[in-house]
Amino acid sequence: MASRRKRDQDDDAKPAKLNKSTLRKFFRLFRYLRPYRSAFSIGMVLLLLNSMLGMVFPGLMGRLVDATKGDVPTDTEALFDLGNIDSVALLLLGVFALQAVLGFGRIYLFAYVTEHMLARLRQDTYEHVVKLPMHFFATRRVGELNSRISADVALLQDTFTTTLAELVRQVVIVIVGLVLLTRLSPQLTLTMLASVPVVTVVAVLFGRYIRTLSKEVQDRIADTNVVVDETLQGIQSVKAYANEAWEALRYGRSVQAARDLAMKGARWRGAFVSFIILCLFGAIVLVIWRGVHLKEEGVISTGELVTFILYSVFIGASIGSIPEYVTQVLKAVGATERLMDLHDEVAEPIDLGPKGAPLPIRGSITFEHVDFHYASRADMPVLRGVDLQVEPGQRIALVGPSGAGKSTLAALVLRFHDPVHGRVLIDGRPVANYPLTALRDRMAIVPQEVLLFGGTIRENIAYGKPGASDAEVQDAARKAFAHDFIIGFPEGYGTVVGERGVQLSGGQRQRIAIARAVLKDPAILILDEATSALDSESERLVQEALEHLMKGRTSLVIAHRLSTIRDADRIVVLDKGTVVENGTHEALMALPEGLYRSLSRLQSEGITG
Repeated sequence: MASRRKRDQDDDAKPAKLNKSTLRKFFRLFRYLRPYRSAFSIGMVLLLLNSMLGMVFPGLMGRLVDATKGDVPTDTEALFDLGNIDSVALLLLGVFALQAVLGFGRIYLFAYVTEHMLARLRQDTYEHVVKLPMHFFATRRVGELNSRISADVALLQDTFTTTLAELVRQVVIVIVGLVLLTRLSPQLTLTMLASVPVVTVVAVLFGRYIRTLSKEVQDRIADTNVVVDETLQGIQSVKAYANEAWEALRYGRSVQAARDLAMKGARWRGAFVSFIILCLFGAIVLVIWRGVHLKEEGVISTGELVTFILYSVFIGASIGSIPEYVTQVLKAVGATERLMDLHDEVAEPIDLGPKGAPLPIRGSITFEHVDFHYASRADMPVLRGVDLQVEPGQRIALVGPSGAGKSTLAALVLRFHDPVHGRVLIDGRPVANYPLTALRDRMAIVPQEVLLFGGTIRENIAYGKPGASDAEVQDAARKAFAHDFIIGFPEGYGTVVGERGVQLSGGQRQRIAIARAVLKDPAILILDEATSALDSESERLVQEALEHLMKGRTSLVIAHRLSTIRDADRIVVLDKGTVVENGTHEALMALPEGLYRSLSRLQSEGITG
């Protein structure tokens, strides 16, 4: 699991391959920049001014070397006397002060634009994700979607806050620096350019190999984490089989492999640093050697030589950093492409605005010749020619072997999916003709595995009706037979349930879910094997709560334990996606070769359960 997460992160960090489609998706990101284009433009101007001021420093340093001592400047004209040491020194201090001001403004404006822009992007992405249909989530991992919203947006944050600005800055330094160098001394410029490309190419190749080694080290470390995860999760088995020594040996081998690879990387990094030092100082010596000859020939002055060396250092550092910045920008392009692919997924027509008045639904449900299969498994029909009529307020039990299509029928009512053929109608009107949000707002589901959110009990119950008062929450809890155990906790309704409700027992979680459904006051209720995972005592309490919940509501009860649905108004038996039996418990038990009778007999004999 850990190594798979690591691979996913590595895939996320890969630079994008540029093509027209990728670039179009990247430029779509700039629509989020549009409301802040004025601040962004000012930030770019400050960045350019800051970069240009940075190129003044080598020139003034050269002037400082050639300047002579004179009177301290007392007026504006004397201040700009570049032959005066004090004037040049004061100008340098002024340049540094102005750079500091411009740098602060640029950083603040870029941060302002980026944070506002990405906050809107995060919000839009999350809103789009929650509006996507259920079949989308059936083919995606939660970790992947979380990575899109968190890791990809974080990568864009670094790019727009720092990387993009630094890339522009380095390009400006290289271009302006080369122009100034050429004007200063064409001969020295040719000498410098003869050495810089070689050093740069070798440095890039070195850096690429070292990054590959670093990635392999991280992979080996991820493998050691896998050993730790597996051992600690299965510690009971480890101890039961007395395999502590084996696990220690396995972990030791993994750690040693990571250590050996890290030492290999250390050797290459040492060689890389030594090479860079040798080449850097070698290039400087070459330029100085050539510059001294030109100085002796009277072509340039000492100050001009200092200026040239400083410009060369600036340019060399910028050229060396540009590939890394370009790689980071390409990663941001890849992250944008993945985010835009997510935005391009077709969402359900969900309304995120305030809820209006509840739909006046009585609760009749009709299935007309319904066929269904999942998009990813078109050759495996789930429902075939299902016809079913449910009257308002009826309690209908859906039973049958695993995979018969019971849960799929309920999913079609909720419009988690739409039929491939046929229609589903509510109160005689096709479900597709109802506003989806308003329709689902009149339904509630109590599943077998209840998911509680990591807040308090009160917040989990109020999820059925956001904004409900404490009195409404407590009334719903009483109807669900949950109030007594809730007030037994020291914090009562303020008790934090823990991640996924781990602080509560299965029966307690089910009654919280029932209270949530009671508070919602649905017209149509779906119970998906709501008691099958409970012990006998918990099942009795939950079943009693469900009886109160189902009164006066159209209820579809998906049942595994047939003893819990004998009092249903009708029992619908499905097998291989078709309705094979339909009637009361007594009527179905009277069928000599009936499937329901067979299933009931097997359960009563304890063969299945």
